[in-house]
Amino acid sequence: MTSKDFSAISPTIPSAPGIYKYFDKSNQLIYVGKAKQLRKRVSSYFVKNLQSYKTIELVNRIHRIEFTIVNSEQDAFLLENSLIKEYQPLFNINLKDDKTYPYIVVKNERFPRVFFTRKKINDGSQYYGPYTSVGKVRDLLDVIKQNVPLRTCKLNLTENNINKHKFKVCLEYHLGNCKGPCEGLQSINDYDQGIHQLKHILKGNVYPVIQHFKALVREQAQKMEFEKAAYYQSKISHLQQYQSKSEVVNTKTGTIDIFSIIEEGDQAYVNYLAVNDGSIIQTKTITLLKKLEESPAEVLSFAIAQLRQTFVSDAKEIIVPFEIDYPEKDIIITIPKAGDKKILLELSQKNVDYFKEELHAKKLLKLEDKTMDEKSRVLHQLQKDLHLSQLPLHIECFDNSNFHGSYPVAAMVCFKDGEPSKKDYRHYNIKTVSGINDFASMSEVVLRRYKRLIEENKELPQLVIIDGGKGQLSAALESIEKLGLTGKLTLVGLAKNKEELFFAGDTNSLLLPWESESLKLIRRIRDEVHRFGITFHRNKRSQGTFTNELEAIKGIGKQTADSLLKEFRSVTKIKEKTLEEISKIIGKRKAEILLESLRDKE
Repeated sequence: MTSKDFSAISPTIPSAPGIYKYFDKSNQLIYVGKAKQLRKRVSSYFVKNLQSYKTIELVNRIHRIEFTIVNSEQDAFLLENSLIKEYQPLFNINLKDDKTYPYIVVKNERFPRVFFTRKKINDGSQYYGPYTSVGKVRDLLDVIKQNVPLRTCKLNLTENNINKHKFKVCLEYHLGNCKGPCEGLQSINDYDQGIHQLKHILKGNVYPVIQHFKALVREQAQKMEFEKAAYYQSKISHLQQYQSKSEVVNTKTGTIDIFSIIEEGDQAYVNYLAVNDGSIIQTKTITLLKKLEESPAEVLSFAIAQLRQTFVSDAKEIIVPFEIDYPEKDIIITIPKAGDKKILLELSQKNVDYFKEELHAKKLLKLEDKTMDEKSRVLHQLQKDLHLSQLPLHIECFDNSNFHGSYPVAAMVCFKDGEPSKKDYRHYNIKTVSGINDFASMSEVVLRRYKRLIEENKELPQLVIIDGGKGQLSAALESIEKLGLTGKLTLVGLAKNKEELFFAGDTNSLLLPWESESLKLIRRIRDEVHRFGITFHRNKRSQGTFTNELEAIKGIGKQTADSLLKEFRSVTKIKEKTLEEISKIIGKRKAEILLESLRDKE
């Protein structure tokens, strides 16, 4: 659209607040913007002295303009963000975050269940979150389970069903995790009190819950019910321990949102900290791609709106590093100069700095996601370098290890389209080999892997990498021949020292250029199978060593050893415990035998 074309429609543009939408010749929405005065803002795109080549390109593509008038600047701001998120126009800021976040749901039902979910259903249930970490969700659910007895069953606990005695209590009741509402052993009022307590915990506010348990401790102590008082005191200790894990600045800080930003060329990184009563309950860093040389204030305002909407924030105060135009109603914008809020802003800045540096490190290591075209180029190059008959869209890599002939294990990782396919990763316990025999171990796992794929009628990889030299490769090839797969996939051995590649029957190895994309991909796959295998091997070796050391003590059987390891996690930690602490788990007599034997060995 030219300036002359715009002059013809300019008088028809309203001067009210609203949003404007630009469409190209194919009727594709290419830009959404907001304005206090639509006519004035849209006219600014058609002046003769435009400096930005990106804005000039946008204007050249405009074929049609639409307007939506709203009542206020705040409404325009919210509508603009909503439309950008929904349509992602070509020339608007691009938020590079398409994850599905986890929630904790309190179901809308009699005796509500509480559990983890990624799907929000409009059924009247209450959803808490979203959370950026599944680990955080599991920690919260564990805290809830420790302090609020709730049912986990899916029974239809109507009053009529309970009165007819249709259900029986399950193991959770006998373990103390549920009070048995299915048999009428818990009233709905008592259950709802527990739901009320867990809602406080989910909001990051454990203080009212602690006060509730303190009142119960006093009440039980007055009744001389000291065991019950101790039970509630243990819950107080557990909640205080959970609270201490959070970053706490000052409980008087209240509920606030903190944002910081770093820009680097067309990229911007924004960190978000959600604080409730001085505790950080949520943190997230996002990447944004600028399209029209937007200012830091514009990018930050956009990110704040998106993040607050995503994480359903109701904080009335926002902490930022500089002035921004953020028209959301009843929101206080603070730029702290000192004090606790300044400390929180600096913490947010540290997080966004770390995120950017980590991103750079990943790019240097070639771990950053490539575009589809880049991945395709690397795979075609690998096909050319290894003289493969097929494009290696599916690659698998094997590695095995043992500890002085004990605990032999193997690992297999799978890459599809140049990226890890972690659902296809496999661990193997070696079953048919005793002692140190890497060749036989490799032969076994390759046979098991591809025999399974044949039986399940699943696709075979185009390329199989054996982490080892000619001996390991020959052992793997024996299994391939047994299965009748010769010629149906390509096997290559990767020597550990020079990163040279061996093919079956070839006398000389193949050395790829050190900085070639092909070798970088192979190296990445090799490193991934090492990581995956070593983790599994370390766990298996540790479990075996610990158990054997304890079971070797006369009077300490497998069940006793398992109980100790379940409670204390390692022999080292067991050695640090007192006789009284160990006696609680296995009894005083066995505890004395155990400690005496361990000290004798030392």
